[in-house]
Amino acid sequence: MDAIQFIMLSLLLYCCAALVALLGGGGRAARLAAGWVSLLASLAGVVSAAMAFAASDSPTIALLQLPPFGVLALQIDPLSAFFVGLIGLIGAATSLYSMSSPSVSGAVGFFTYSFLAAMLLVVSVNNGFFFLLFWELMTLLSYFLVIWKYQDRESVKTGYLYMLVAHVGAALLLTAFLILYWQTDSFSFRLWHQAWVSPGVKTVVFLLIFVGFGAKAGMAPLHFWAPGTYSAAPDHASALMSAVMKKTAVYGLLRFCVDLLGVSAWWWGFVILLFGVASTVIGAFYALTERDIKRLLAYSSVENVGIILMGVGVGMFGLAVQQPVLATLGLLAALYHLLNHAFFKAMLFLGAGQVIAQTGTQDLNRMGGLARRMPWTALTFLVGALAAAAVPPLNGFVSEWFTYQALFTASAIPFFAMRVFAPLFAVSLALAGALALMVYIKAYGGAFAGPARSQPAAAAQESNSAALFSLFYLSLGCLILGLGAPWVVSWIAGVVSQITHVPAIAVSSGWQVFPADPGQAVFSPLLAALLLIGLLVAPLLIIALYGGFRAGRRSDVEPWACGYGYSSSMSLTASSFDQPVKATFQLLYWLRTRLNKPFQAIAEFSRSTVRQILRAEPAIETIVTRPATRLVESAGQWIQALQMGDIRVYCLYIILTLAVLLFAIFGRSGL
Repeated sequence: MDAIQFIMLSLLLYCCAALVALLGGGGRAARLAAGWVSLLASLAGVVSAAMAFAASDSPTIALLQLPPFGVLALQIDPLSAFFVGLIGLIGAATSLYSMSSPSVSGAVGFFTYSFLAAMLLVVSVNNGFFFLLFWELMTLLSYFLVIWKYQDRESVKTGYLYMLVAHVGAALLLTAFLILYWQTDSFSFRLWHQAWVSPGVKTVVFLLIFVGFGAKAGMAPLHFWAPGTYSAAPDHASALMSAVMKKTAVYGLLRFCVDLLGVSAWWWGFVILLFGVASTVIGAFYALTERDIKRLLAYSSVENVGIILMGVGVGMFGLAVQQPVLATLGLLAALYHLLNHAFFKAMLFLGAGQVIAQTGTQDLNRMGGLARRMPWTALTFLVGALAAAAVPPLNGFVSEWFTYQALFTASAIPFFAMRVFAPLFAVSLALAGALALMVYIKAYGGAFAGPARSQPAAAAQESNSAALFSLFYLSLGCLILGLGAPWVVSWIAGVVSQITHVPAIAVSSGWQVFPADPGQAVFSPLLAALLLIGLLVAPLLIIALYGGFRAGRRSDVEPWACGYGYSSSMSLTASSFDQPVKATFQLLYWLRTRLNKPFQAIAEFSRSTVRQILRAEPAIETIVTRPATRLVESAGQWIQALQMGDIRVYCLYIILTLAVLLFAIFGRSGL
């Protein structure tokens, strides 16, 4: 079997898992069976990606001919293989998690596994019409996942806003695709790549594609749908939407703007870089003030999408100004952080799901003390938090380090815009990194540290084995992607070389990584890990050697509260932790409420329009349709009365008709 056959097997198994979940009705046996089938489908996707990377060409299979839209065919080139592997790796974790989650009912399981299949089709199809078809299918399935858990008014309202933004983005993509069809008379990616398109048309198509995919990626200022959507969706669906679905938008940017159109202007990359910086800073600021743990993670995803877009922007800028090293560093940083974010954000959403299931709340101020009750969940969540906060040697640090190096390299090229703005963008990234560290101190401390702040939190229990296995699997991925960075970045650099058709550059040697030039900067994840372990172990050894354990144990386990009786309400909460930042930057948070109002107004106008249309239908029925129907019935009854069935009456009708005709003809001529 080759790569294309394995991806077909993966699609078939995902469809089988969806049917098993739906027909099984959400029972435990059906949930287990569907989860195992989905796990096999995910593994088949990973195998397909691995075989595609090893192949010398891009395997293709034609499935359907549909004139005039062209051929439905699947193709696995290096860019598709990267995202197919990503879907398989994260899909395996969510499949394991779904086996043990009672919230995965029959319908939710059906939508989940169909959602995974739709994402596979999006990143492997090579025809614009079918790409948009599967893109809309992916959106529709994710919409059902958003509204299905609670099925209340708020969930439907959130889902409506999500669909509104998604369809506006899809309309922009459709416009861009129709322009390319008008230019090439085809929806084939191959012909779009080969055709000559004027720079003006390319610019229009780029702007449409950028905004269309940017809305799905949740970049600022089009991010307003994400917090409510991720908060309402089931835990595994939130993980898939943040870790994978958002990345399909990045795939679209790379596929259409880099591969098919080709970067024809330097400002394309600069615009993407600018929006990436805005998303990074805004996402970090807004995440810091959230009490809802899933909304906090959603805003953190906005931040990380911004970091990915920064890498994409630098890479596209490098391609436009013919700087292959800069192009490779930028796209390497983007793809590496995309992969890293998928692992640690999926783990954080799944870990948050276990916490919510035990405490019955998403409010960090009503959690606390869970590290004692759920030690393994706390450990894996800590790994994900450290990775998301870019703490070395975990994977989040290495990909952000490459983003910094790409910006530093951009600031050194002889181009005025980058010389001025690249250092400022690096400072903005550093600010967002500091805020992200505060965000995850708040998230972990609010949920797992301190005293229990509610009765359910005090009675919480550890997660089941299947959920823990998925969390440990993702934690191990964060560790491997961090410590194994020299091999990971070398492989991703090869993928970037194949995508951009520029010579591959060296970015690693032994246990070290560097930005093409070892003289510029060098980082060793293994050495960083050893130093950090030493910093943690050395104080304990010193204490042990010099008898530091001779102090007696405390007789009172309650914290000292200045002579007052201690209460858990005295402890630091998540809201009190971020209060200084919220007070310092209150103007920024005030602007959020003001800027969100136009988008909310648009959504409300759309909903009211639909309601008015629904109200207009009965009115039209009453005013127009029913009177017209009664008039026709009355006329029919009168005409029926004329049809008496007597032949003599019919002959009289004929004579009268002839008389009228004769008079009309000869009477007029006689005059």
